[in-house]
Amino acid sequence: MYKILLRPLLFLIAPERAHHFTINIFKFVYKLPGMRGVLKMLYDVSNPKLETEVFGLKFKNPVGLAAGFDKDAKVIDEFASLGFGFIEIGTVTPKGQPGNPQPRLFRLPADKGLINRMGFNNEGVDAAIKRLKARESNILVGGNIGKNKVTANELATQDYLASFLVLHDYVDYFVVNVSSPNTPNLRELQEKEPLKALLSTLKEKNKEFDDPKPILLKIAPDLTNDQLDDIVEIVEEVKLDGIIAANTTISRADLNTSEKRIEEIGAGGLSGKPVTKRSTEVIRYITEKSGGSIPIIGVGGIHSAKDAIEKLEAGAKLVQLYTGFIYEGPALIKRINKKILSLKK
Repeated sequence: MYKILLRPLLFLIAPERAHHFTINIFKFVYKLPGMRGVLKMLYDVSNPKLETEVFGLKFKNPVGLAAGFDKDAKVIDEFASLGFGFIEIGTVTPKGQPGNPQPRLFRLPADKGLINRMGFNNEGVDAAIKRLKARESNILVGGNIGKNKVTANELATQDYLASFLVLHDYVDYFVVNVSSPNTPNLRELQEKEPLKALLSTLKEKNKEFDDPKPILLKIAPDLTNDQLDDIVEIVEEVKLDGIIAANTTISRADLNTSEKRIEEIGAGGLSGKPVTKRSTEVIRYITEKSGGSIPIIGVGGIHSAKDAIEKLEAGAKLVQLYTGFIYEGPALIKRINKKILSLKK
C-alpha cells in the first residue's frame, strides 16, 4: 500500500513538507481507537530470538530508526508501534536553531537517495526533554548530540557536554555526532586530537553518574583507512562503547541522477542506496581492525532485508533505517526482522 499509493502522493510534495505532513498524519492516525493494535498486528515482530544485547542494553530487536527523522522526540510512541527495536532522536543541540535555509532536502528517485543540508535544525535539548518525560512506550531511545552552528570548534566540547548532562536521565545511550557535513567545520572534530579530547571529557563526566550511559561515536563514510585506524585507536583508548557507521557522504560518484540536477541541488550529505556499499565497507574494516571488539550500529543504504543482513554479516550488531524507511515504508522493518528470524532457525 505504501509504495503503490502513499509514496507516489508524498513524492508530489516538497520533501521537507512531506516529512512534516507524514508526521502529523501519523500522530492523528495513532490516536484513533484501536489503531495501536492494528499497527502492532501489521508491523510488529515479537520474538525472544530477536532480542539483542549490546553495550549493556537489551534491544527488543536489532532494527532502529536513525537520528534525523525524529529530531525533537515528537513521535517516539508512534514509531515504537511500527516494530522498531530502538529510536534515536536528534541531532539535538543545547539551544534551538533553525538550521540552514530552505530548500535543504532533496530526493534522488533514480538513485533511491536523498541529499540534505538541514544543519542540525532542532528546538533545543530542553524541548526534547519535555517530550521524553511524557512518552508512554518503553522503547530504548538514543540521544544524538551535536554543537550549535555559532559555537566555535574550540568550544565545541562545552556544547556536547551541556546536552549530555541534561539528557542523561532521559535517554538510554548517547551518540556524539561530529560527522555531519552540514555544519561548518564540524567534521574537523573527527581529527585525532580534538576527537580524543571531546570523547575523553564525556567519558570522564559519565563516570560521575550512578547509571553511566553507553556513549557511541557516529562517523562519516568518507574517512580514509588511515583515519579509520585513528578512530579505532581512540575508541579503544578512551574505552568508548561503540561506533555508528556511517553518516551521509559528500561524494557524488556513480549516480544515475543527471549532473545538471546534482549541480542544481548543491551541497549536502547524500544518503540512501548510493552509500550502501561504502557504509558496509567501513563496518567490515572497523570490525577486522578491532578484532570485533567494538560494537557497531550499521546505517546507510538499507533498503531491503538483504542490505540489513549484509551489514550484520560485516560486523554490525544493530542496524538503523532512514532513507530506506522513506522509500520502502514501514513494512521494511518487518521484512528485516523476519529475515533475521529465518536465519536463526
